[in-house]
Amino acid sequence: MQPLIDGLIFIVDDDASVREALAWLLRSRRLASEHFGSADAFEAYIDSTELPMHPHCLLLDVRMPGTSGLVLFDRLAERGLLDTMPVIFLTGHADVPTAVDLVKRGAFDFCEKPFSDNALVDRIEKALGASLRAVGAQTARRALRTRIDELTERERDVMRLVVEGLPNKLIADQLQISVRTVEVHRARVFEKMEVKSAVELANVLRGL
Repeated sequence: MQPLIDGLIFIVDDDASVREALAWLLRSRRLASEHFGSADAFEAYIDSTELPMHPHCLLLDVRMPGTSGLVLFDRLAERGLLDTMPVIFLTGHADVPTAVDLVKRGAFDFCEKPFSDNALVDRIEKALGASLRAVGAQTARRALRTRIDELTERERDVMRLVVEGLPNKLIADQLQISVRTVEVHRARVFEKMEVKSAVELANVLRGL
């Protein structure tokens, strides 16, 4: 069965048998995975490796020796990673209220042990879909910042005033340059920002 969305699933669980079972399930659905026996091992991994710029999510056990899944979740939230790496908690029955609270705090979902393979894979597919959208938005913001960095200081001044809605004459007066110079800078801003109008430029900048 071909997955709806290609992606990478991180598994963090202290139980080796659970990790192996999840990895086997994901392989059977043609989904790639990386697994870790502790929260600390996973943190060390993300500290030393750039996270993928394609869909990915995290299956995280709530209770583990040492650093718990709850602590790891809070650290991921502090790093601003929950959008691009949605977290699905794996929880026992006693931890369901905790898992519900975590969803309210930004976790993507939770799955109670023992879980249905189909139900879990369905949640994973939805998490990868959310990651796909978030990664796409992040990539677009990075590209936008790169285009802005390529503007000269004067082009940024003109862009700011264009977005404020000022006509070329008022921009020229404010910057103490000629209208023709404003027109040249305006055209260059539109070209570098890959837009065709002031309205489109304003809409693009809202993406930051």
